Amino acid sequence: MTGFPMLTRIETSLLLRDPATLFTMIIPLFILVIFSSGGDPGDGTLPAMTMTISIGLVGLYMVPTALATYRERGILRRMSTTPVSPGALLGVQLVLQLIFAVAASAVLVGVWTLLYRAAPPASPATLFAIFLVGAAGVFAIGLVIAALAPGGRAANGIGVLLYFPLAFLGGLMQPKEMMPEFLAGLGEFTPLGAFRQAVHDAWTGAAVQPHLLGIMAAYAVVAGFVAARFFRWE
Repeated sequence: MTGFPMLTRIETSLLLRDPATLFTMIIPLFILVIFSSGGDPGDGTLPAMTMTISIGLVGLYMVPTALATYRERGILRRMSTTPVSPGALLGVQLVLQLIFAVAASAVLVGVWTLLYRAAPPASPATLFAIFLVGAAGVFAIGLVIAALAPGGRAANGIGVLLYFPLAFLGGLMQPKEMMPEFLAGLGEFTPLGAFRQAVHDAWTGAAVQPHLLGIMAAYAVVAGFVAARFFRWE
């Protein structure tokens, strides 16, 4: 048991020192502050959008880059000879990334509700449940990238290239109402689009549409299966 707490401390320190961590925290917060003056504090559009940006950056950029880099450098292979398994390293990484995503979103909620005196989420418990399901779906896609990418740089590039079309279809680059009807409908079936809409519904107190939860859960199951099938330890 001594190896696992030590591994957690080391990975936490590395995560906090990674410049990508600051980038992932600052970008959504910057967008929230810049666009806050033009939004309705009660409609939940801006916090939903920025929370989705945050989870997208963590899941599609930070998760695959870190895990693919560990495999590329032989860290997973070397760990197989120690009491701490490579699977433990992956588990610690995913848990820490999830905690960071939750913390980043909590900062966004705090700034939005305290600094701008906006209404808090109508259903915090529902919002948190949606966050976990959505994070599972996006992180699973990140694991697929980590499984298939030959190295850390490739995983980084693939994650960034995948993020932008998903962000566009998910209504993160322009309001969904301004998109062609076909693209707006298609975007709802993307992991970021389903997450954004579900967060918006939970924030405003509207009934969360069950098919959105189903879409996010389907991504988690299918992408998780693919990642487990093709992930290489070395």
